[in-house]
Amino acid sequence: MVAAGGDRIGCERLQKALCECHQRFGPGATREAACRHLNRALAECMVSVVCPEESEAVRTLCASGGTQLKRSQCQQAQLSLSVCISSHQQD
Repeated sequence: MVAAGGDRIGCERLQKALCECHQRFGPGATREAACRHLNRALAECMVSVVCPEESEAVRTLCASGGTQLKRSQCQQAQLSLSVCISSHQQD
């Protein structure tokens, strides 16, 4: 799985692997289970390419529990990431 700082080449590889997984397994629960990790990794990679600072902030601040301040910072980071993703969506 791609961690912090995904890159376009890494995302392209994950997309290719996900497409191959979809070709190997027919639609349904088996495909969902078999390809789930690739689907998640590709989503995380794409988000980290499009919104790198916001994505890293969420990874850092939301990795574990902690104080009320850290939880509040995590929520703010999640909101910032959501706004960033929304700004890249097409109508």
